[in-house]
Amino acid sequence: MSEAGTRVNLPEYSVSELSASLKRTVEDAFPFVRVRGEVSKVASQSSGHVYFTLKDDKAVLDAVCWRTSAQRLKVKPQQGLEVVCTGRISTYAGSGGSRYQLIVEQVELAGLGALMALLEERKKKLAAEGLFAAERKRKLPFLPDVIGVVTSPTGAVLRDIMHRLDARFPRRVLLWPVAVQGERAAAEVAAAIRGFNALKPGGVVPRPHLLIVARGGGSIEDLMPFNEEIVVRAVYESTIPLISAVGHETDTTLIDFASDMRAPTPTAAAELAVPMRSELLAQTLDFARRFLRCFTVHMSERRRHLAQTARILPRAEQLFSGPRQRLDHVGAKLGSALKANLQEHRRALTRSGTLLRPARIFGQIALGGERSTAIFMRMLRAQTARLKNLGERLASLGRIIDSVSYRSVLERGFVLVRGESGSVRRRSDKVVSGETLSLTFVDGVRTAVAGGPAAPKQKARAKASKGDQDSLF
Repeated sequence: MSEAGTRVNLPEYSVSELSASLKRTVEDAFPFVRVRGEVSKVASQSSGHVYFTLKDDKAVLDAVCWRTSAQRLKVKPQQGLEVVCTGRISTYAGSGGSRYQLIVEQVELAGLGALMALLEERKKKLAAEGLFAAERKRKLPFLPDVIGVVTSPTGAVLRDIMHRLDARFPRRVLLWPVAVQGERAAAEVAAAIRGFNALKPGGVVPRPHLLIVARGGGSIEDLMPFNEEIVVRAVYESTIPLISAVGHETDTTLIDFASDMRAPTPTAAAELAVPMRSELLAQTLDFARRFLRCFTVHMSERRRHLAQTARILPRAEQLFSGPRQRLDHVGAKLGSALKANLQEHRRALTRSGTLLRPARIFGQIALGGERSTAIFMRMLRAQTARLKNLGERLASLGRIIDSVSYRSVLERGFVLVRGESGSVRRRSDKVVSGETLSLTFVDGVRTAVAGGPAAPKQKARAKASKGDQDSLF
């Protein structure tokens, strides 16, 4: 067979069929791959999908992380970050041509250097927002009644804190158990801090006066939940003073910068939380002895000063002799002054009594009664005359209304004719043969059916009795 015949026998593919075949081939060949590279051209869409590229010094690979996977990522793709992406290879046939891309399911940092760079970048971002400002840090309470602890319930950290508190100054402790490493650790720690802050004072569960966020030492990867932005913001938003005690003395996390106090170890956090009870007792006894000594010395000084002052003060007889004489002089004049005052008031009362003559008062009352009676009678006559005028006017208006009413016409023997539609029939040519008519008499309404044209006159019918009306038809 010739070469031309061979080409004719080859199967033909459409562009879509060939793209779909290539897509299946690539996905079957690379269902699970791990790719290391530097992130660039990161684009987050409103739908939640994240598009970016992975590159090295020789090639570039497109990558996409769908919304459901992007929400679960522990490490978010950032420009310039070296990562290891896990996923599968697929193809995409767009308007710009078919190209292969990596469908990302998981993103990990490619080494300790990348992780430190990520932490440094996050630290700069949060510091620029003011989350680490020193002026917002609060002073720890001197002796908190309730201490809230956020840590794992199974580790040695909780036992170390409880033993140290019992040795120094026993306090009531509330534990909020959380995971301190793993994917869900950051969300649980942030929820615990916000949960303690949401407690109301005086509720069934007491609101802590101090919080301790603690865990033991570990690698930087183990301590990563305490470097997450959600935990740092929860610490910053806490209205309860908070001590961070994560790791050993050399370990540093981002919540150490946002907390009110950093403790090198969980045991040191317990020491910072409460004072030493024995030291407080000794200090209190020392204060009591110093107070008693100072009080004794002060009272002695006051007593001596009082004695010296008393020697220079005048005697009581000298102080009260002058006022006593003035009191005797005024007392002697009091009796005559009271008599003069009483006589003056008696004269004023007599003058007022002469002005109040009973006959004059009764005369004014009688005159006022007569005036009131005269005014009442005038008002009654005016009201009667006005009502009479209004009655006559109302009767006149009624007569006018009756004279123009169609009822008066009906009284004279006429009938009001209405058609089926209710309209008045004033002329005979407006009446249709067979139409039902409504006849309104003075004493009621009757119906009638219209006939044809009137028949020729025959013998004169007897005249209707006086007061009756002939038929219209």
